[in-house]
Amino acid sequence: MSEEERALPENEIVERLGKELPHWRYENGWIRRKYKTHSWKGTLMVINTIGHLAEAAWHHPDIAASYAWVEVKFMTHTAKGVTDKDFALAKKIEEVVGWRPGQEGGPLEGTPETDQRFAYIKYD
Repeated sequence: MSEEERALPENEIVERLGKELPHWRYENGWIRRKYKTHSWKGTLMVINTIGHLAEAAWHHPDIAASYAWVEVKFMTHTAKGVTDKDFALAKKIEEVVGWRPGQEGGPLEGTPETDQRFAYIKYD
């Protein structure tokens, strides 16, 4: 088993979540995050983003969804626990799903915050 697939102890998981992924939580052996969306359209966009990143990384989370939310959770089955691989992909998902180009000051404006017709994700 590689170092990336070593199951991390619970105290390290909780500490790392606080430092690296503050919107995620540790529960029942998994690291988890619920993304709130404005509608089914936003839910599907979040699911598809997670699916693309998971397939590219060849590391697949469990996903649950409803009309206005998506929950993603990680645990490396071969290690029977949370590993560095879970943290690495959770960070990438957080980076991409939470991307707000309008706050970067570049040429991309991001979705208009004043017109709810275009809203798709509820940012933290």
